[in-house]
Amino acid sequence: MRKPLVAALIALAIAGAGAAPAVAAPVSEAPAGEASAVVNTAPAVADAADTKAAASPSLQAVTLAGTVALSNCSGSLIRFPNSLDTAPALVLTNGHCLETGFPTPGQVLVNRTSSRTFGLLNSAGTRVATLRAGKLAYGTMTDTDAAVYQLTSTYATIRSSYGISALTVQDTHPTAGTAITVASGYWKRLYSCNIDGFVYRVKEGDWTWKDSVRYTPACQTIGGTSGSPVVDQATGKVVAVNNTGNEDGGSCTVNNPCEVDASGNVTVRQGINYAQETYQFPACFTTGNQLNLSAAGCALPKP
Repeated sequence: MRKPLVAALIALAIAGAGAAPAVAAPVSEAPAGEASAVVNTAPAVADAADTKAAASPSLQAVTLAGTVALSNCSGSLIRFPNSLDTAPALVLTNGHCLETGFPTPGQVLVNRTSSRTFGLLNSAGTRVATLRAGKLAYGTMTDTDAAVYQLTSTYATIRSSYGISALTVQDTHPTAGTAITVASGYWKRLYSCNIDGFVYRVKEGDWTWKDSVRYTPACQTIGGTSGSPVVDQATGKVVAVNNTGNEDGGSCTVNNPCEVDASGNVTVRQGINYAQETYQFPACFTTGNQLNLSAAGCALPKP
């Protein structure tokens, strides 16, 4: 997991010996049932999109405007295509960045009271405001690694007070080869590369994530970039949330996620980083940005 070392150790102390993936956390064994998988250590294939993306006139510069810094991770001020300006604003980050510790496999947290704060950044990475949550609307590390906080401020209030607009979450599946930028509010740093492809399953310790985004090698994200929005450079929309990478070449262990295909074959790509898609979220938030896991088309894991 892409968390700062200090935050990871604090989270470990809070969560106990069974803590979830984090930088410098104790290594756990690969999940049961994977012993028969074939393990291959191989670099990700970087396609020509890395170089042609920079020359494409359709691409736009992605900045840090709308990103946020958490105490232990990165995040972003987001809205959905149907969000109203008068609705409470939302912040997107990782499930493993929750202030309450790491959700256990199978655990889904919804509508939990929270007063967490977020440092809102402008395009230059300057902190222009402190935003506060009213609740954790949704958080999990099952199938995906994501958390959405509902703020006490509306989009209209934030824009009129600080001149910052929320990033829109794309409601369709991202496309391989897309030029992207991972925007870290924690480090005030941008990482640009392309979507190399999609992984049937990514396993890290006890956690499994479905249909994950794999970056081309240029995005060398580090601890603290967890929760960063992955922004499509052509549209400016959020297509995923950055969450992990294989640091040491280990297989399916903490800080060393592996790829598992539909046949159970395992591939290890040391130095390659991953994100979790976010197109599923718009269908699960209805009028007033209220979570409704029973809404038509909502396929997020449920409690």
